[in-house]
Order: sequence, then structure tokens, then C-alpha cells
Amino acid sequence: MKCSEILLFASFCVSWSSAINIPSKEEPKKLKYLIDPPVFAEVSGRRGDNVTLPCILQTKPSHYKVKWTKLEPKHVGPENIIMISNAHAFKPYGRLGTRASLRKAHIMDASLKLSHLELEDDGVYRCELINGIEDENVVITLRVEGVVFPYQSKNGRYSFTFHEAQKACAEQDGTLATQNQLYKAWTEGLDWCNAGWLVDGTVQYPIIRPRPICGGELLPGIRSYGPKDKRRDRFDAFCFTSQTRGSVVYIPGSFSFEQAGQACERQAAELALVGQLYSAWYFHKYDQCDGGWLRDGSVRFPISNPRERCGGIPEAGVRSFGFPNKMTHLYGAYCYRKLEFVSFCKPQTPLHLSPLTKTWI
Repeated sequence: MKCSEILLFASFCVSWSSAINIPSKEEPKKLKYLIDPPVFAEVSGRRGDNVTLPCILQTKPSHYKVKWTKLEPKHVGPENIIMISNAHAFKPYGRLGTRASLRKAHIMDASLKLSHLELEDDGVYRCELINGIEDENVVITLRVEGVVFPYQSKNGRYSFTFHEAQKACAEQDGTLATQNQLYKAWTEGLDWCNAGWLVDGTVQYPIIRPRPICGGELLPGIRSYGPKDKRRDRFDAFCFTSQTRGSVVYIPGSFSFEQAGQACERQAAELALVGQLYSAWYFHKYDQCDGGWLRDGSVRFPISNPRERCGGIPEAGVRSFGFPNKMTHLYGAYCYRKLEFVSFCKPQTPLHLSPLTKTWI
């Protein structure tokens, strides 16, 4: 037998040996105390909502604790413990713990209630029953409903480091998007040829219509550059926002940037943030075929009913004129008015009806 044939035979034997020794995938551990899957393996809500993450016991050990944890992306970093409880009391931890409580609908209920959802609450949660050597857990996904929007610096394309991108999103009423949020936006029609940071430190962009300058002849999908250096590499940002507690209104006119802000102030409002305009477009189908100033100095307008004379693009979206000279007198203003809350708490002094204002004072 020739030397090359011996090497080939040896290689084949090694490959076959490796194949037959691959361990089979372990079957999921059968739970003794918790019910899995829970009633809902995924729970969704909008910013400001109250939600319940289900965790139900099918039988109770004599002594146990329940620990709720928010799992960080890719399980990197320390555990973000929300709460540890036993049959009698619970102790909250961290930022989420201040808005968390146990539902306790019945004696077998260990479900977690979260109030006033925030953008950062989106993610995966674990309910863990701690009982010595018989610890077990179930996992529930919380999805905050919202919209992803690409964001560029006023200094031009690819100007943000990772931390600058985080700050830019926060300043526009958003947070850096997750990969799942970007993927959902792609399924809903987001097609963007500029790469942007995501919250996990990767850089990606969504393409529906492949073209030479956007990845060539590759199939539609999410293009990824993988993880990048958060301090040195520079890209745009993909931000995520949800519903707001206020409303966006358009004031027509030919304002400079400063005059637009003054016009909003006269209406007891302020110039809208980019995220607030996207929220109005996404959740309320806001449609206004007029460019208007926003607080970051950009000029945009939302289109829910595409038509030829409103940007000429067949898809709905928020159109942008970029960042014009702030002294330009061509555009109206998009203003954001906060929703005022009325307190119905029991007053310390009796109320009486004002004959002038017809309101209780």
C-alpha cells in the first residue's frame, strides 16, 4: 500500500472514530417542582405597561427559595438578580427590583410582576427554585414592543464609537437595539445599507433588496461585521424605542431651528426627539407630509400612507432631510407634549367646586 493511501486510510479512521464518539444531545431535565413550559414562554408589553412573567409550582418542597434573574445577553457578566423569596417574604435587588413584586395569585404561584416597563427590560428571565441539590429553573422571554430606527451623527456617516452610539440613542428617547429587535424590524421592512452598533457590541445592518453597494448578490438578510472594538471602531447606531406617554404634533411654518423651539414652547410643548417621532409613526400611524425640525437639529417627516409627492418612496417610514443649517427658514416644527397625570389620591383638605373654572380645587 502506498504511503499516501496509508495516510488517507488513517485520516478516514480518525474521522469515523470522532463521529461515533460524539455525545448525543442530552434530553431536557424533567422538572419535579416547576411547570415547564409555563403558560406563556414569551410575554410582550409596551413601555409603561405592567406585565407578569409566569412561574408556577406543580408541587412544593418542604424548604425552598425562588430566585428571579434577568439573564444578560449571551450570559456575559454578573447575574442581574431581581428578587429572592421564600414562602413568607421576598427581598428585591438592583434596578429592576424596585419595580418588581410577586403576583401570589395562589399558594403555588411564584410569578413575577414588573411595573412600568422600560426599554432595557427586554430580554430573558429565569425563575429558579432553590432546594439544595434539587435546584431547577424555567426561562421566560420578555419582549418590549417597539420600533428600531437607524441613527447617524450630525458629523456624518460612521462617526460613533460604541459608547457614543449608546449615548446618542439615549438622547433620542431610545436604547441600542438587540439583534432580535433588529431582526424583527427587518421582517417588517427595514432595509438600511449603513452598518450600525447593536447593544451586544456587534455591528450589523438589514438588507431586503440586495444591491452592489450593499453586500453585492448575497441573499436578503442581516449582514454582520461581528464584534468590533468599542473604543476605536466607528459606525452608525441602530436605536430602539417604544410607545411614549405623550403626543407629537406638527406646527406649520418656515422656522429657523430656534424659532421652531419657540413655537413648541408657545404650545406648552418642546421639540420632539427622533425616537418620539418614530414612536408616533409606528404606534399611531402618524402621517405628515411636511419637513419639521427635531431637537437634535435634524429635519424629518413621518409617512404612513406613501404617495408620490411625499418622498417618492413606496414604503412607509420616517423620511430625513439630514441636518440643515439651523438658520434655514424652510421647515415647520414637530413638538412633543407630555401627558399630564391627574392625582386621585384622597386629599388632606375638603374639595370644593370653583364657580369660575368649574374644576375641583
